[in-house]
Amino acid sequence: MLEDVTARLASFGYIVTEADNWLLNFIIQTVENHIKNDCNVDTVPDGLFNIAVDMVVGEFLFGKKSTGQLTGFNLEATVKQIQEGDTSVSFSGELSPEQRLDTVINYLMTYGKKQFASYRCVKW
Repeated sequence: MLEDVTARLASFGYIVTEADNWLLNFIIQTVENHIKNDCNVDTVPDGLFNIAVDMVVGEFLFGKKSTGQLTGFNLEATVKQIQEGDTSVSFSGELSPEQRLDTVINYLMTYGKKQFASYRCVKW
């Protein structure tokens, strides 16, 4: 998953450094545990893999931004529209670059959680 997370971060203009690897691995384990606990399964279902990658990216960017460590990230280059299936998020010119970044981070951290229900197992 680390390779996919690194590629996804690169698509947003963030280049992962060696110093980021520990934090990324920690967040990957946290997100995987969250999904496994929420769905009551032993492994992350294949259908939730891309959602897990986006959640890791969102958590990583949120943590970096919150601690003031999001350096070398071009806020002006933040995505202006995201479309996944029937869900679309657009950003008007009224938002500042930082507000657009916050919206993208929130989207990455929360998009797809409704799909967890498809993979839930009942606990007996």
